[in-house]
Amino acid sequence: MARLNFVLLLAVLVSALYLVRIQYESRRLYMELEKVTAQSRKIETEKERLQVEKRAEATPLKVEKLAVDRLKMRTTTPAITQYVTYGNVASVPAGGAQHE
Repeated sequence: MARLNFVLLLAVLVSALYLVRIQYESRRLYMELEKVTAQSRKIETEKERLQVEKRAEATPLKVEKLAVDRLKMRTTTPAITQYVTYGNVASVPAGGAQHE
């Protein structure tokens, strides 16, 4: 009888230690999940902010201002247009008149 009680006591102790280990692992994984979820929310917020910023930067007026200021671009006029000819055929811009 004493032997059976000892085996049962040992089984209870082993199962108690296993339960403690499993609870600890469960808490650790839950905390890791919460941390990753918070990081995911932060990244999603950053993505939305960057998309709004991208849309704001891509407005036609903003692009035109950057083209003029940084790239020194200007609108075309007939006075600065050069036509390149090859043989008898001239390259004419779309909607433009042929000039030779």
